[in-house]
Amino acid sequence: MSTAPPVRVPIIKAKVDAIAGQRVNWNSVPAPSNYVAGLGRGATGFTTRSDIGPARPGAGPSAPGAGGDGDAPQNVDDNKFDEEMGNDAGIFGGGMYDQDDREADDIWEAVDLYMDERRRERRDKRVKEEIEKYRVENPKITEQFADLKRKLSDVTNDEWEAIPEIGDYTIKKKAKQSFVAIPDTLLSKAAAEKQMLKSLDPTLSGLTTPMGGTHSTVNDLTAIGEGRGTVLGLKLDRMADSVAGQTVVDPKGYLTDLKSMTLKTDADIQDIKKARLLLKSVIQTNPTHAPGWVAIARLEELAGNLGEARKLLQEACDRCPKNEDVWLETSRIYAKQSRENAKAVLARGVAQIPDSVRLWTAAAALETDTVSQLRVLKKALERVPYSVSLWKAAIELVDADDAKVMLDRAVECCPNQVDLWLALARLETYENAKKVLNKARKALPAEQSIWITAAQLEEANGNLAMADKVVARALKALEEVGVVINRDQWLGFAENAERSGMPRTATALVRAIATYHIDDQDMEATLTGDAEEYLKRSPPCVEVARTLYAIALELFPSKESIWRPAAQLEMGHGTHEQVEALLRRAVQYCPQAEVLWLMAAKHKWRVAQDVKGARRVLEEAFAANPDSQEIWLAAFKLEFENDEVPRAKLLLHKAREGSGGQYPRVWMKSAMVERELGHTAEERALLVEAI
Repeated sequence: MSTAPPVRVPIIKAKVDAIAGQRVNWNSVPAPSNYVAGLGRGATGFTTRSDIGPARPGAGPSAPGAGGDGDAPQNVDDNKFDEEMGNDAGIFGGGMYDQDDREADDIWEAVDLYMDERRRERRDKRVKEEIEKYRVENPKITEQFADLKRKLSDVTNDEWEAIPEIGDYTIKKKAKQSFVAIPDTLLSKAAAEKQMLKSLDPTLSGLTTPMGGTHSTVNDLTAIGEGRGTVLGLKLDRMADSVAGQTVVDPKGYLTDLKSMTLKTDADIQDIKKARLLLKSVIQTNPTHAPGWVAIARLEELAGNLGEARKLLQEACDRCPKNEDVWLETSRIYAKQSRENAKAVLARGVAQIPDSVRLWTAAAALETDTVSQLRVLKKALERVPYSVSLWKAAIELVDADDAKVMLDRAVECCPNQVDLWLALARLETYENAKKVLNKARKALPAEQSIWITAAQLEEANGNLAMADKVVARALKALEEVGVVINRDQWLGFAENAERSGMPRTATALVRAIATYHIDDQDMEATLTGDAEEYLKRSPPCVEVARTLYAIALELFPSKESIWRPAAQLEMGHGTHEQVEALLRRAVQYCPQAEVLWLMAAKHKWRVAQDVKGARRVLEEAFAANPDSQEIWLAAFKLEFENDEVPRAKLLLHKAREGSGGQYPRVWMKSAMVERELGHTAEERALLVEAI
């Protein structure tokens, strides 16, 4: 019994499928392929013939005396030799690749990957440096002229024009041209072809001569052509009026006549023929197909056969008497011949289709006077009283009193047309208009324009408070009937109301919709943004923007960023009283805002010419902001520019002794005052003290 030396057994983890809460049955787990029992506690084990297996030749060199040199490898292929790995066909060429070999290869591969990761950063850095070095040594053409390209932006148009055109100075290999003398036969043939026949052979008979006689005296064909040109010129000269300087033939008019002529080429004629055959097959296959009749009639009109077109349309009217397009096309074709014939065609058409609005409208358009048109439209309204277009066309032809009567009848026939209701309300008196609008609201409860018209009616009659109530009721009533309120649409209504001269209605609409469905965090930005947007319109919507700023100030009274644009709006578009009232409220809510105090004082001084009022504003500003440099300097400027120099000097003295002494501008203004007065010593003393 031979004992094998101990070997290292790699640890192999076997996959064990176990259920949580149950013990693992290790007897059912398969042992690793190279497991040796007891190896962990020092057992060396032994090997038997059954472990080795049947006898087989080894993987090493052949035994001595086996027919060759025992030290020489057999069947060695020199083509598979590698400088590092050697020749696998040598002593280990017949070995088997087992689990240990695979594990060793995996370990070495992991080592190679690890070493490659360690060197990657240094390798990438080296490759990058080599690429940059190569690009520096071998730059592209675009990179070489990059600075020159940037300088091209400074080249003027005149310099561009002064650049000369470059010629082709390249040396190219040009094909050699060889010249061969032309034979005399070719020259004589060409001369004979270009020769002009100027005379006729007098020996020719009368059958072969073009002049019709054997003894013709005209022998020069060139003279014949010149004679024809002379005769034509004489005829044209005879047509001219040499006395008045005017010609019978208009030199420009005949060109216009030629342009108006339609020249049909052979291709156009062939296309017309093909289309005619195709459309004839359409109307023959389906005689009641109205578009086919209209198409073939227009084809004949295009070809210039108006008689054939009228004939086809007459047949179409018989075949398709209930089609509007056929009657309208027939009247159009007959109108080119006579207006009366077109009227007769439309009379037959409305007899066949009495409810056709298009036929009645076309019949009214054929009339030349207003009375006839109104007569036709009234007949049409007797047959088609629900047509809005007929009512509108008839109302446009009558005066205000008749229009009121017709609109009263129109809203009964077409109660769902808001335009007719509003037109009737505009023609009625104040009390009747209110009744009309109340009826319109009952007929159309979801129509927003009726409520807006009602508010404008109240404003037009001086009931401003009632206009606000109508708008507030409108928003509530429309929501109750399920109308989706659009904020932008209502702001558009307010804009239209302001442009139509209804500022109170515009204000009421903005107040009703300004904060509608807006989040609290977006309220300030939305209101101020809309106000700025409406001020940018052309012309600006001042009332809409003023109302938006007013609502924003009611919600955010301590925001200086809202007071300033609101004050600028009033300065640009408001009255003196509106500006003062707004700025007074602004300094009450924002007493620490120096800009608002200065705007109020400047408006008092510059616009209202009230110096005392400006002083009072600045005194209040001093009380609220005792350490403000801007307020000290504004007070000094007010006194100095109004020739109150002692008061200006006293203000600057108080400023220097108080908190204003820390501001360099106060000292500079003090020195400038002394310089203006010519007190050089005091000026120098102040500057030295300031330094």
